[in-house]
Amino acid sequence: MVDQADIGRVVTEAADGDGDAWGVLVQRFSGLVWAVTRAHRLPSADAADVFQTTWLRLAEHIHRLDNPAAVGAWIATAARRECLQIIRASARVIPIPDMTRFDTTPSGDNTPEEAFLRSEREQQDKERAQALWNALERLPRRCHDLLRVLMASPPPSYAEVAAALDLPIGSIGPTRARCLQRVREELA
Repeated sequence: MVDQADIGRVVTEAADGDGDAWGVLVQRFSGLVWAVTRAHRLPSADAADVFQTTWLRLAEHIHRLDNPAAVGAWIATAARRECLQIIRASARVIPIPDMTRFDTTPSGDNTPEEAFLRSEREQQDKERAQALWNALERLPRRCHDLLRVLMASPPPSYAEVAAALDLPIGSIGPTRARCLQRVREELA
């Protein structure tokens, strides 16, 4: 993991063609890009397109960044713009249902008892996760988007969150606290 203070150096090295530096940038900011796409509720294929296009935009513009240390905010803004462009372009397209629910997981050489217990645990985990997602869906859009972006791994900085969601940086912490309280209330 690269320290936030070293990001500017890594960006400069990537701009000079250092493949390892590019790898560090992708590793550090991939979670942020995916969080932005999830906040815009894009289908998987569109989210993957945004992910790739965001990195392409960075490759095209990396030599022109005014503040290489703020590359996270730049990436978040680029991802947000790509999401909005895809949303505008797909306004007339009728989406098909997500077919991933029909995917099957390969079975191992487990005993029937182990398979049953694993199935029960998975069902309980799914129910808990579904309750949490339902609670998130009932939140106002601003809370929903903020919490989704903050769940990225690795966690984005507040500057990156502010750029991704077009929020004042000083409002993120208090808004986050209010949103988490609303989630607790929804779950209770």
